[in-house]
Amino acid sequence: MTTPTPEPGVRNLVVGVGARRGVPTDEVYGLIEAVLRAAGLRTADVVEVATVDAKADEPGIVGAAARLGVAVRSHPAAALAGVRVPNPSDAAAGSVGTPSVAEAAALIEADELVVEKSAGKGRATCAVARRFPAVLPSFPVSGEKTSTPLVTEGPRPFTMAAMNPPTHPPTRDIESAGPDLRHHGDAEVRGENLTDLAVNVRTHTPPEWLRQRIAASLVSLAAYPDGTAAREAVAERHGLPVERVLLTAGAAEAFVLIARALPARCPVVVHPQFTEPEAALRAAGHGVGRVLLRAEDGFRLDPAAVPEEADLVVVGNPTNPTSVLHPAALLERLARPGRTLVVDEAFMDVVPGEREALCGRTDIPGLVVLRSLTKTWGLAGLRIGYVLAEPETVALLAEAQPLWPVSSPALAAAQACMEPRALVEAAEAADRITVDRAHLLAGLAEFSEVRVVEEARGPFVLVRLERAAEIRERLRLLGFAARRGDTFPGLGPQWLRLAVRDRATTNRFLQALDQAVQALPARTGR
Repeated sequence: MTTPTPEPGVRNLVVGVGARRGVPTDEVYGLIEAVLRAAGLRTADVVEVATVDAKADEPGIVGAAARLGVAVRSHPAAALAGVRVPNPSDAAAGSVGTPSVAEAAALIEADELVVEKSAGKGRATCAVARRFPAVLPSFPVSGEKTSTPLVTEGPRPFTMAAMNPPTHPPTRDIESAGPDLRHHGDAEVRGENLTDLAVNVRTHTPPEWLRQRIAASLVSLAAYPDGTAAREAVAERHGLPVERVLLTAGAAEAFVLIARALPARCPVVVHPQFTEPEAALRAAGHGVGRVLLRAEDGFRLDPAAVPEEADLVVVGNPTNPTSVLHPAALLERLARPGRTLVVDEAFMDVVPGEREALCGRTDIPGLVVLRSLTKTWGLAGLRIGYVLAEPETVALLAEAQPLWPVSSPALAAAQACMEPRALVEAAEAADRITVDRAHLLAGLAEFSEVRVVEEARGPFVLVRLERAAEIRERLRLLGFAARRGDTFPGLGPQWLRLAVRDRATTNRFLQALDQAVQALPARTGR
């Protein structure tokens, strides 16, 4: 793995260390020093040494951290086990419960692994990750040409650090750059008989009338798909010219088309959010900057956090997984000539009245709005969504599509979901979800251990609780799947996303959560 040239004075390196019992300080510190020197990194830029709880008192690790002038930060083995690492070891997994102490400890609260696991004399291992941001250099002068993607944390102060562009084939880069961007909620329930709180698809869908419309389309499978009627229906539903509509195989295809077809010198993704936009950009060979919103600010966006140099900005609204609904007027401030502003509105139809939606706007330069029909209508297996954008942008994206990208059954579903009765049903579903979400939030408020991101507006809520990885596993044993949060950039292993369900299901979940919390053994000292 190649490492970026270090910025002078930037303390943002996390050193993950694993060590056998009795390894002396000189050996551990010598390994750390050698690894950093070989990578062109400085010991002065290390902000902490990280390891597993069982090793937190190991004298060699404690002594090495003292020489570096930093603290030792330890993490539960169960939390580290959930971190995807490039060099897993069965031996480590068997002895301490995580496949790589060094790599997992370095990555768990950082953003990018810059030095993979190295071994000293076989008794200690070391890995290095970068955290965005720690103490950050100022960003380039506005208008200065730069090919370096940017990473910022907002809203105080709005500075940036360089993020290394991809140097490996796309799959390797995605897997090794911190959170697993390809992890999705369906992995939490696939093949398991669990009550699903991990996936945001509305339960008991698609409705019978929609299944019948899809089934009726099967008689025309011998003919090539014709999306004319469905495209016109989408345009009419949003009051737009048909030239501003592109049908896609779900919103995920739209992210791929955007990454491949639209020019972008400095793309930026606002996180935490759905990870497919960044994954698609990386797979297309782009370096990707991140604007990391902070829990202390309720994951709300300040437009000033987005660097002026960003010429493609991606943001969700309401955002998955935080469930934050950004004001439309705030998002408008991100638009400017020469910039593509991509707003993912996959969950906007769950917001009563779709307030803060930008889907019908034609006066915002560079605006691209993505919509999905898979969540509200239970069509994840059918793959249907659409893009609303300027005709020139739609044309560019369409050129990048393969022939007949959307199947006849998916086109039939799209047309049906634009009809008046479907819109009424969707609005009623949004109202029910609002009531059911309030019930879930009231129940979670009874737990002193749980902190909820406030003013949730999506069909899910984001919660923080210590030892979340252990609680998630206990919930599985009790029959419930929750979405882990550590695969979203900007979050960590202490976060879980919970889908909103009906009151009866929520009541059963709250009882299970109480059992899971109460069953945790008391934490002992390090």
